[in-house]
Amino acid sequence: MEFHFLGTGSGVPSTSRNVSGLVVRFLQKKSTQWLFDCGEATQHQILQSPITLSKIDRIFISHLHGDHLFGLPGLLCSRSAQGAKTPLTIYGPEGVEAFVQTALTISKSFLSYDIHIITIHEGIIYEDCSIKVEAMGLDHVMPSYAFKLTEADQQGSLKVELLRELGIEPGPIYQRIKQGETVELPDGRTINGAEFIHENKKGRTVVIAGDTRPLEQMVSFADSANLLIHEGTFREEKKSHAEQFGHSTITDVASLAKRAKVDQLILTHISSRYAGEEDELEEEARSVMAETIVAYDLMVYRLMNNV
Repeated sequence: MEFHFLGTGSGVPSTSRNVSGLVVRFLQKKSTQWLFDCGEATQHQILQSPITLSKIDRIFISHLHGDHLFGLPGLLCSRSAQGAKTPLTIYGPEGVEAFVQTALTISKSFLSYDIHIITIHEGIIYEDCSIKVEAMGLDHVMPSYAFKLTEADQQGSLKVELLRELGIEPGPIYQRIKQGETVELPDGRTINGAEFIHENKKGRTVVIAGDTRPLEQMVSFADSANLLIHEGTFREEKKSHAEQFGHSTITDVASLAKRAKVDQLILTHISSRYAGEEDELEEEARSVMAETIVAYDLMVYRLMNNV
């Protein structure tokens, strides 16, 4: 997976940070791309990235504040103008369908593809044979959600060296062995394919959180996740400000991440008041959770497969 941080600021755009937008690019699924939040000018940020609008087939909106939503109508229309024909599904809190349909109707915009809009609640909101997406309600000044992406476990690889030691060379027989079949060899020997497959590779888990005050449930929701992407709007000195406006401090988030035993924390949704202070922000977070990165616009983070 690749994570393309299109916008990492909070509230309003600044010269160094656009408002919220994140694309997850699934390299093993023909570069399928999912967009999480779509603040103003998200499509402009995409122009500076390898992301392709036509390959975005799912959009997840964490909540309905403008810095997470106002870029959506324009992006939908640009996707159409580029000739996209494949359907697109939008997931978001109650009200997202009214927003999209009103914007398209009033502007007399017509799309070249079908859109499906799903109102989300806590629980599983999408699942296929390779990945599951769950939503958890957060603690903001309006309904806001975190999304957990859990990959299905992958079948272990063949024990090729062991097979070759037995004189079994690569060929169609390997496919039968990998399916766990009992196979009779040309010399009359019989082997159990299941004995020649390594253990399954555990699927990766990623949590992407919208705006929220620090929430105790995040510790269990993100338990042992490979990656937690979480807002860190303010430094600890503004804790009362964060509480008032429904946000978290970076120390709050680092503490949650450490207790959840996540492998990597990436902080985003950074207040513009901290322009030029990225090193200080990381230092503050890393004093609690060493494996922390403060995201910046157009940053790309690649999450490797589990071993």
